[in-house]
Amino acid sequence: MRAKSLTRRSFIKAAALTGAAAGVAPVARAADALYTVQHGRIQQSVVPWCFNPMPPREVVELAAKLKLAAVELISPDLWPLMKEKGMTCAIASSHGFNKGFAHLEEHEECLNTLRKNITLASNAGVQSIITFSGFRRKLPTAEGTKNMVDGLKKIAAFAEEKKVTVCLEMLNSRVDVSMKGHPDYFCDDIDLSVDICKQVASERVKVLFDIYHVQIMHGDVIARLKKHTPWIGHYHTAGVPGRNEIDDTQELQYAPIMKAILATGYKGFVAQEFIPLRDKATSLAEAVKICDV
Repeated sequence: MRAKSLTRRSFIKAAALTGAAAGVAPVARAADALYTVQHGRIQQSVVPWCFNPMPPREVVELAAKLKLAAVELISPDLWPLMKEKGMTCAIASSHGFNKGFAHLEEHEECLNTLRKNITLASNAGVQSIITFSGFRRKLPTAEGTKNMVDGLKKIAAFAEEKKVTVCLEMLNSRVDVSMKGHPDYFCDDIDLSVDICKQVASERVKVLFDIYHVQIMHGDVIARLKKHTPWIGHYHTAGVPGRNEIDDTQELQYAPIMKAILATGYKGFVAQEFIPLRDKATSLAEAVKICDV
């Protein structure tokens, strides 16, 4: 009879207290909470473009809430805000992927942009900057490779002086969907990209190992990252297929990949660069949790 006299409010309160005593969080609280970095052995970053139309400033705020180490490929205007929040820019922008060092006539523009942005990065304590090969446009591989090596050698000494690592990104050329693939991109092979860096022979010229692009072009992600460890300056993530969430709906298992990266002794950044299909904050928090091994 006494149980019948319990009000709905007192019943919910009692249930919550019982759950807390048993070590179980109330469902509503668990659903509302976003995962934040707990271990930090993988230094995680996030790339704002794929969270459009969320403004970059909001991406910074979200990254800070999730306790990420960095945001990247973001305007230098937001670097001071990131510093205030205890974060850094993991890798700075430069020229876009439409132009690069595969073609001699594009060298001057790319070099000028890199010198300017390397200086900005160095002054702000940003340790890396991105670069690209540009497109093949019927260029023979041997000629394009030589052009790549010659062009990157022109920036290597300046990068060494400024203590900023230039990271050459390999992109897939198989997927013909905007921002998910780049047909005719010259450096669409991770082994070729690493070979170019080896020929440049500078501690400040390395590859950006984009796990999504490597999986599409080659597979064997863990074997390849182990093989190329000394030449990897940065990592990007995304789900395959689709370049969406890195959860169990796709073919890559990111927790084992992160453990393999740690086992190589890598100390740099791993950036989330997937395009969310669901709630952006929730998807990013889930990805952070998966990679926080």
